Amino acid sequence: MAENNENPHPSASNRAPPDKENENKASHSDPLALPSDVAGSGTLNRLIDTARHYANASTAENTNKAYAADWNHFARWCRLRGTPPLPPSPEMIGLYLTELAAPIGATPPLTVSTIERRLSGLAWNYAQRGFALDRKDRHIATVLAGIKRKHARPPTQKDAILRDDILAMVATLTFDLRGLRDRAILLIGYAGGLRRSEIVSLDVHKDDTPDSGGWIEILDEGALLTLDAKTGWREVEIGRGSSDQTCPVHALKQWLHFAKINFGPVFVRTSHDGAKALEARLNDKHVARLIKRTVLDAGIRAELPEKERLALFSGHSLRAGLASSAEIDERYVQKHLGHGSAEMTRRYQRRRDRFRVNLTRAAGL
Repeated sequence: MAENNENPHPSASNRAPPDKENENKASHSDPLALPSDVAGSGTLNRLIDTARHYANASTAENTNKAYAADWNHFARWCRLRGTPPLPPSPEMIGLYLTELAAPIGATPPLTVSTIERRLSGLAWNYAQRGFALDRKDRHIATVLAGIKRKHARPPTQKDAILRDDILAMVATLTFDLRGLRDRAILLIGYAGGLRRSEIVSLDVHKDDTPDSGGWIEILDEGALLTLDAKTGWREVEIGRGSSDQTCPVHALKQWLHFAKINFGPVFVRTSHDGAKALEARLNDKHVARLIKRTVLDAGIRAELPEKERLALFSGHSLRAGLASSAEIDERYVQKHLGHGSAEMTRRYQRRRDRFRVNLTRAAGL
């Protein structure tokens, strides 16, 4: 956001300078506080620490980071304009949303979806500080409605990685330890329709580590994944493939065997020479980087410049690839991906028979 010293609100110059201590009080990492009349009790202090832990766990880690960044950005915006971020001012928030959509200077405007996410982040942060932000207030609601009407566009989607693509991608990988790991990541992520965070959060067994997001069980028929996913706990069944070269379960077993992993995170870092598995869990960004690198190495969409090719694919390309490639009833795909509605599943299907159900003829026309 370009810095601008103009006063965007007629009464902003009369406001008191922001109190940074008050502004950051009950921050994201400390959303709960004891009443002053009972503070100091050892038992209650222990309980409040546990309550803070549960409060932080109420939203996903990536959401927590995004909400914290949203608040820091808004608080800085307020400071530059001489107005405190607390208590919430619908008028100022309306002006903030306006500048996000039509910034002053060379700063690019944000998309409508990002602006809505920023507003959600502010509402969440205000709630943690004991304030209620009325998103239906006319200063917020009408501005946001106008931004949507003027700037909303159909959502941009990453390309799906289809069957031939994933086979070409895994074919570029070596058979050292790092290659075995990355092959298992791609095949498990594709066959499971997993988010990148779900892939790297897997443990070998239940409760192996405090930061586990699920665990695996390898059976004769395939692998059963129990995931603490975005929409709650769910089980994902990954059946065995038609050959060892393309079987995700075989790739997973090969990685675990040669990496000598029988406890803790499934997917960990390797030494620089790729010969030894380390203890540290992989970051989910590794999955995105792996997809982009193997897309380039496999020559997928080679007719496009490299920068455009990289922009087409992300971690969600694996998830979209399964939804687009699986030639089965849509309801099974919906269950596998853990979607709450068929409409959400259809957003992931980059190719499908859109007119398989013809209501026009069913209605007699």
